[in-house]
Amino acid sequence: MKVAGKKVLVVGLGKSGISAARYLTKKGARVSVSEIKTGDELDPHLILEVRELGVRLECGTHRESSFLNSDLIVISPGVPLDIGPLKAARERGIPVIGEMELASRAIEIPILAVTGTNGKSTVTAFLGSMLEGAGCRVFVGGNIGRPLIDYPAEGERADYAVVEVSSFQLDAVEKFHPTCAIILNISPDHLDRYESFEAYARSKLKIFQNMKKGDTAIVNDDDRLLREVTPTQKGLRVLRYGWQEKRNRHAFMNGTSVKAFLHEKDKYLFSVERFSLPGRHNMENLMPAILVGLELGLEPALIQQAIDGFKGLPHRLEHVASINGIDFYNDSKATNVDAASKSISSFHSPVVLIAGGRHKGGDYSQLAKVAKKQVKRAVLLGESKDLIAKWFEGTVPYSVAEDMEDAVSQAFLSAKPGYVVVLAPACSSFDMFSDYAQRGNVFKEAVRKLVHGN
Repeated sequence: MKVAGKKVLVVGLGKSGISAARYLTKKGARVSVSEIKTGDELDPHLILEVRELGVRLECGTHRESSFLNSDLIVISPGVPLDIGPLKAARERGIPVIGEMELASRAIEIPILAVTGTNGKSTVTAFLGSMLEGAGCRVFVGGNIGRPLIDYPAEGERADYAVVEVSSFQLDAVEKFHPTCAIILNISPDHLDRYESFEAYARSKLKIFQNMKKGDTAIVNDDDRLLREVTPTQKGLRVLRYGWQEKRNRHAFMNGTSVKAFLHEKDKYLFSVERFSLPGRHNMENLMPAILVGLELGLEPALIQQAIDGFKGLPHRLEHVASINGIDFYNDSKATNVDAASKSISSFHSPVVLIAGGRHKGGDYSQLAKVAKKQVKRAVLLGESKDLIAKWFEGTVPYSVAEDMEDAVSQAFLSAKPGYVVVLAPACSSFDMFSDYAQRGNVFKEAVRKLVHGN
């Protein structure tokens, strides 16, 4: 995409927004940024960098005139597509694309894309680790870590781009073309942004829309929606995986191993006995990554080495400490009901659950059903605490906390030796924290205070 001399408006000054502004400036575009936050709410270092780039910054509002006076608009993932100025721009015929779309048009190496409601960060990180262990040069980014636009902007050289892709990013793609794409699962999420679950699911499925002959699509055959999905592009390889062996599945569990193959004559067993991440869902998420490794021609021994050595990511069922026989786990990334339910189900021990945050739409019936079986007590906090309490009423004992330190203290007092205390919020973090990472770090700090007090 030629942008030199064009007036380009970047909407949103988050991580992807500033990266897009850097790239566009280097390419000779006349760049402006529109950010709904006020200057006082923005990081002053960010404002300084924008000024040093020579970019015009509009804060505190989205002026329609700024949108209509542009040749191209690049939006950050957090910006809804239905805001008035964007509608007006599209009606005027002004192209509106996302940062990931912009990046993909400047990338020539194969893109390995991972999406799904839950697990995509872990799978993306595992794929990157596996490929690096095999001696490949890898860029890992997208919705995890670095924005994809950083790859062309910084002139890196890699063999593969491993990219986590969110539904928000897929909303704004046109030509984004992964050579291999994984959908891990689709369950209700972000219903505060999408008009329905069906609309959210359609967004996820856009990851397949530009794939072609010779590409590979990998789908979870245990997911109720995905088992009915078959991309129709001629010559596109479709690989399926699931917990049990079934017809047309290319990966499944076989005792303490994953059996995987691309062709009937070449079947491989990969042991999961040394895999360190707890929970059935983490075992399930290994399967598509193994299939990618086989598809790329990696030696099975290198795939096994990656399985044995992978330690997971912070804030995803992260073990924090053991105090008086009670284990504390940080799963702050469990920002929806399905993720929190899987988090609870990962443990065979009695659970004290810490949950709550900003409500994202939907209901908590699934969480209440799972909690009834295993949660001995719940400690609720944040904006959604009263809403979750209604679902737990009469089935799960609960109390309400003022803040995270109070929640951790209450959970500790409620637990007994052999119990686990799990932060699995089932909600976003934005009522009390800047993001899920800050929430997880505050939880860990509260646990450390308990350690020092014992």
